[in-house]
Amino acid sequence: MTTAAPNAPSPQAAGKTASGADRAAMIEAINLSKFYGDFAATRDVTFTVSRGEVAAFLGPNGAGKSTTMKLITGYLAPSAGVARIAGYNMATERLEGAKHLGYLPENGPLYPDMSPRSLLKFFGQARGLSAAKLAERIDVVVDLCKLGTVIGKPIGKLSKGFRQRVGMAQVLLHEPDVLIMDEPTAGLDPNQIREVRDTIRRIGQTKTILLSTHILQEVEAMCNRVIFINEGRLVFDGTPAEFAANERNIDERFYHLTR
Repeated sequence: MTTAAPNAPSPQAAGKTASGADRAAMIEAINLSKFYGDFAATRDVTFTVSRGEVAAFLGPNGAGKSTTMKLITGYLAPSAGVARIAGYNMATERLEGAKHLGYLPENGPLYPDMSPRSLLKFFGQARGLSAAKLAERIDVVVDLCKLGTVIGKPIGKLSKGFRQRVGMAQVLLHEPDVLIMDEPTAGLDPNQIREVRDTIRRIGQTKTILLSTHILQEVEAMCNRVIFINEGRLVFDGTPAEFAANERNIDERFYHLTR
């Protein structure tokens, strides 16, 4: 198992790969812990996701995945430890960090009476984008998320797959460097899952992504990194090939890490 050291370097000090490519740390969890009384939702969770990685965040129900993601994004304050996005401490520099972050929670909030176009305009204006920049960015995310055929329809009338893509378009609107997604394909049918996976692959070509999922096939389909927690603790951090090593398949490895 490989994990980031407690004094993991900031993006400005991050090292290079053997090829010399920039591998700045864009997501850093350093000894993150969250306690509710005597109960530890997470304990000493430490990992780093570098620029250009698509990392699967795995674990059984109740393992602490959603709590960890909320700590990293600044939606929850940690009981101990530090979370950084693009080098910014999300407890003390949350507004700066949020400029680099797109967060799509499970069942993210959308306004059913609005169209994708009006929703994107609303969020773009709330983020202070100029009219010209907002128009440019709407064109980009509508094309990236394949929303052209539904751009003027009420969101409440769209399939769940399209609603997920609207959510992705919204979090991409301000050009974040980092995307954190909690169960983006939950409840979708096979065709919708394929569509959302294709969208994530396109996004992953230029962004750093941390993706929580229960669907193990998505790890092999989309990710180059696996981070696994169980009972609030990190138990594996490595490549998908390393994750499945010495097992018949990835499902067997999941079972053995959680039994």
